[in-house]
Amino acid sequence: MATITHAREAVIQTLYAKEMGNDDAFNQFEEILKDKKVKDAKAGFAKKLLKGIIENLDKIDEIIKNHLIDWDFERLDKIDKQILRLGVYEILFTDTPYQIVINEAIKIAKNFSEDKSKGFINGILDKVAKEKEIILKSLA
Repeated sequence: MATITHAREAVIQTLYAKEMGNDDAFNQFEEILKDKKVKDAKAGFAKKLLKGIIENLDKIDEIIKNHLIDWDFERLDKIDKQILRLGVYEILFTDTPYQIVINEAIKIAKNFSEDKSKGFINGILDKVAKEKEIILKSLA
């Protein structure tokens, strides 16, 4: 049975495909959900996440860039970038507690990224969570 983590992975997989040049990635999202057996409420959750990330991508990327220290956004690992995009979106624009968002991001990073990515992703998302109110005011 699919979990909410599988729903998040489907979003990351779709964003990654788009980043890698698959212009049809968003149209293939339904198929990815089906492959991961994500349906019903979890599929709806995944669709809301993907839609929200797409609609706020420039803002999300700017927030990530502002939290990178001595690192260039364009040099970020492409999977790590998608995990960060999802995490930043969830922290800022959903009611999911930031602890759950960060835990899920680290769990996904364990499966798809290098070992060192976990700490990097944790650090950025933790900073975003701590600055949530300031960030949201700056976006208004």
